[in-house]
Amino acid sequence: MKSIALITGATSGIGRATAKLLANNNFNVIITGRRSENLNTLEEAIQKNTESDVYSLNFDIRSETETAKMLATLPDEWKNISVLINNAGLAAGFEPVSEGKSDDWNQMIDTNIKGLLYITRIVSGWMIERKSGHIINVSSIAGKEAYANGAVYCATKHAVKALTKSMRLDFLKHRIKVGSVSPGMVDTEFSYVRFHGDSSKAEQVYKNMTPLYAEDIAEAILFMVTRPEHVNIDDMFIMPTAQGLSREVLRNEE
Repeated sequence: MKSIALITGATSGIGRATAKLLANNNFNVIITGRRSENLNTLEEAIQKNTESDVYSLNFDIRSETETAKMLATLPDEWKNISVLINNAGLAAGFEPVSEGKSDDWNQMIDTNIKGLLYITRIVSGWMIERKSGHIINVSSIAGKEAYANGAVYCATKHAVKALTKSMRLDFLKHRIKVGSVSPGMVDTEFSYVRFHGDSSKAEQVYKNMTPLYAEDIAEAILFMVTRPEHVNIDDMFIMPTAQGLSREVLRNEE
């Protein structure tokens, strides 16, 4: 019988790559996200290219009510979730605090922190009943250091770091593994979203350097969730070779 993995934010980037890779490695997957068309496309791809089952849940993780309502619709056999990948997250805006927009702040806080909490509370309850489970929180280098113009995003990822450590202790007695993966620069929709759809600004982020790709992080997650029962990876910190710190990047000459 295949284990079940639930991946939030599966409509693009790391979430989508992780769902595909886990489905190719003997996991049935529950995929969630706000963009129904992207979810449908991913579901079709998994059904076509793997031998795994897939179940889609289309909702906005920022809504506590909607999250609870949609998870309640899962058939009982799909509630036996072995792995929860808390991937849903984003950066919005790139200004100093004095010029920040409260809508951007709320979007990041509601998604990166509160959304993670809403879904973890429900799924961890099911895991506690079985005395088994594994939770992976997708964090960031922004959870390890701060940088100018990214105060609130950095704060949310520092919160993810703290939540991961606390959850590790909370769930220790229930034999539930908890860890995080913390990537540096990954070429996904991240910068496009941060700059509110300004593709020219987004492209500059990765110009003349080789970043990480979503598949690199998916491979790390697969490694984490396939360790023996006695092994828990608390955190995996992954950087592109060309990146030393958040803003220390080696770029090739044009």
